[in-house]
Amino acid sequence: MPMTRRTLLASAGAAAALPRTLSAAEDGLPMSAPVSVGKVGLWARDAERLADWYADRVGLRRMGGEGNVIAMGNGRDVLLEITEDSALNIAPPTQAGLYHTAFLLPSRRDLARWVLFAMDRQFPVDGVADHLVSEAIYLTDPEGNGVEIYADRPASDWVWTGGSVEMASNPIDFENLLATAGPAPIPWESAPEGTVVGHVHLKVGDASVAGDWWQTQMGFDEVRARQGAVFLSTGGYHHHIAVNQWQSAGASIRPEGFTGLAYVELQSRAAPDVVAVRDAWGTEIRVTSL
Repeated sequence: MPMTRRTLLASAGAAAALPRTLSAAEDGLPMSAPVSVGKVGLWARDAERLADWYADRVGLRRMGGEGNVIAMGNGRDVLLEITEDSALNIAPPTQAGLYHTAFLLPSRRDLARWVLFAMDRQFPVDGVADHLVSEAIYLTDPEGNGVEIYADRPASDWVWTGGSVEMASNPIDFENLLATAGPAPIPWESAPEGTVVGHVHLKVGDASVAGDWWQTQMGFDEVRARQGAVFLSTGGYHHHIAVNQWQSAGASIRPEGFTGLAYVELQSRAAPDVVAVRDAWGTEIRVTSL
């Protein structure tokens, strides 16, 4: 659906008005956690087309790259690396791999500015949600990779019960959100320097098995579980990694020769060297030192 004021306000329903808030990034999360997401690598049939899309829709900037690789980021840090191989096949949605890359904006005001920009350009979006811990807009890039653009609520507003964080998928109060942009909002031109990959959501064949692997092998904490999905983090963030089997239940190891996820790079405050491991579905997880 195209993003317009009418469609956004219609989706808001009876959502309660939200106070103006700071983002979790400004509170020191998620990047201050012991382990966080650094960047994501994608395999693409047409890297130029994807790079143009991420520049246009997400606001990422080209930050170099060599040969068949295009690096994109916030002007300071590389957040996305796109590697081209024109012989690749487009990955089917039932295959294990990437569900979405979630780009965290520095503030709720930044999200409002992006929404105004998207409304003006009438971008097609897949969905919107108030997750209680954050507000999110969902898109799909030209090769079928999911993208989330979101802003966090303050960590002090998150509700924890017995180690589990409360989350939901409620309508967004867009009137309240857009009011944070002010009467003369600064036009959106590109992603602010503080934009990061806040979390990555993966498709797996068995969410319970994947959740156990992230805990036992990677040292993450389970912070929420729902039917067919597990959410995990370090340092008390609402989630750095999520795994689900909603489209990919029973999927086996991902074969070579397809577009989609190349790797997820984590940043650790303790890891002394670069480490690379693979989960049961062939997803490469790299760990680098901060």
